[in-house]
Amino acid sequence: MKDMMNGKEYLESLRDNRVVYLNGEKIDDVTTHPAYENAARSIARMYDALHDEQMGKILTTTTEEGYRTHKFFKEPKNAQDLLEARDAIAQWAKLSYGFMGRTPDYKASFTAHLKAFADYYEGFEDNARNWYKKTTKEIPFINHTIINPQVDRSKPLHENKDVFVRAVKERDDGIIVSGAKMVGTAAALTHYNFVSNYGAQDLGDGDQSHALIFFVPMNAPGVKMISRQSYEQIAKTLGSPFDYPLSSRFDENDAVIVLDNVFIPWENVFAYKNVKVVNGFFVETGFVNRFTFQGCTRFAVKLDFMVGLLMKATEAAGTKQFRGVQANIGEVVAFRNMFWALSTAMAANCEMRNGVALPNLQYGAAYRVLAPMVWPRVKQIFEQVVAGGLIQLPSSANDFLNPELRPYLDRYYRGSGIGAEERVKLMKMIWDAIGTEFGGRHELYEINYAGNHENIRLETLKIADVTGDSERFKAFVDSALDDYDLHGWVNDTWVSPKKEIVQK
Repeated sequence: MKDMMNGKEYLESLRDNRVVYLNGEKIDDVTTHPAYENAARSIARMYDALHDEQMGKILTTTTEEGYRTHKFFKEPKNAQDLLEARDAIAQWAKLSYGFMGRTPDYKASFTAHLKAFADYYEGFEDNARNWYKKTTKEIPFINHTIINPQVDRSKPLHENKDVFVRAVKERDDGIIVSGAKMVGTAAALTHYNFVSNYGAQDLGDGDQSHALIFFVPMNAPGVKMISRQSYEQIAKTLGSPFDYPLSSRFDENDAVIVLDNVFIPWENVFAYKNVKVVNGFFVETGFVNRFTFQGCTRFAVKLDFMVGLLMKATEAAGTKQFRGVQANIGEVVAFRNMFWALSTAMAANCEMRNGVALPNLQYGAAYRVLAPMVWPRVKQIFEQVVAGGLIQLPSSANDFLNPELRPYLDRYYRGSGIGAEERVKLMKMIWDAIGTEFGGRHELYEINYAGNHENIRLETLKIADVTGDSERFKAFVDSALDDYDLHGWVNDTWVSPKKEIVQK
């Protein structure tokens, strides 16, 4: 196994004949194509940060075997380890202002527990241990797909059987799988696809061929990625970084992953025709604890950025002293504080299982429910407070470069103590965050990041049931109900009314 790569090595690793389609074209090299190249460089910058003298102190630690790794990739043994891992997650997130959500540390939510929970993967225990070693040493970029495509969900499972990723053939050296999965965020820029199911069932007649967990290299024969439209390429076509400062470099393009008779060697398999293991790993191995920890931290960084944008926008508009504006800013600051507090509490109030520290599950579940509610509210506050300033904008940077037009822009587009160019630059940053196709995708992403809106609430209730919280909550109410009956208080703490209850 090789050591953790730097940015140059990361970019080189993507030149591996992977099959990526965009606008009907097969992309030869994602590292140089205008639809992906800046996003690839943004990820490369994260790998370079691992080797930076200052950032490396925050990002990396030494394993028991003596090599360096990202702190979230290594098994955490206590709350301090989790807090340091949280700071490492935040450091990487800051490099994209929180706008890249499925960065390499996201899948460490799964891989960092593979050794501690190896025995969970019945029949594939050694695979789990070996992949823990591989991922801690190499820090590969792994995307994940656990949801089936939205084809026709009105039909029973067996009628959509041809859609599911399932084992179609078993060989001595592995399995052949076929089907499709959605949605592989940043898939074109990753090394492996992690495939599983969000609730596996048999497909009828006891067919459990889709009850699988495995890794597959992105350049494996038969793997095809069908990308959505590239906001990075649109940004380059319609304007410049001045006009699209976020979408032109942080568009982690989403793709449907097609597996067309792909061979998966046994060493990359973690579950095969095992509904129990597939359905349980999410909770039983701490994956849900850790992905909510990473997601909450990344979201908190994003809110740091949004608070700063809102403050600068109201200063530029000369409205920062208005009471209503200050109240709205205070609300966003409160959201920011809440998610940082949740991430801290998830680490500080961790639980120990199998010798590793798991971030607090209840607080992670709270993040899952709250973040999809908060992001649309933050967006609404920007729309109400910054208002028409977000469309009172020249079409592109070229308008400023036109000497005939520039005097008008300088006069009519300036702000409060700020010149026109600086003000427009700020407004276009805000519009890219909330109003462009990139911004619209981010709203959809934050709303559905951790699951559909019903499941994240139902699972929060189930967590309360499983942990005993539901019984404690009800017992708390019972303790109040038990203080009195038809005749008054049942203890000496309080004085009952001085009258008799007349029974008829």
